[in-house]
Amino acid sequence: MNGIWGLVGATITVVGVITTGFFTYRGTRTAAAIQAGPQEEAQQFAVLQATVTRVDRENKELRGRQSRLEALVRACTWTMDRWARQMHQAGIDPEPPHPLVDEYNRTGV
Repeated sequence: MNGIWGLVGATITVVGVITTGFFTYRGTRTAAAIQAGPQEEAQQFAVLQATVTRVDRENKELRGRQSRLEALVRACTWTMDRWARQMHQAGIDPEPPHPLVDEYNRTGV
């Protein structure tokens, strides 16, 4: 009878060791995932921050280009207006403006 109880005890011990190993393995993986979470979020935040910085820089460049282009269009408009006045004063009728120019003169947009 003692042999059977010894065998049952050994079996229970083996099952207990396997169960403990399984839960230890799961716990270790869970702990590793929990510790990796903040690092992954920090990497994602760094990528997001780099993207925002790049977009801000591109927007600043585009605003500068747009401002220069608007100044150039104003200068061209003033020059063409001066030329048109000179032509009217000389009795020369200029060609009619392009439809987009006419629309801009009417609407301002």
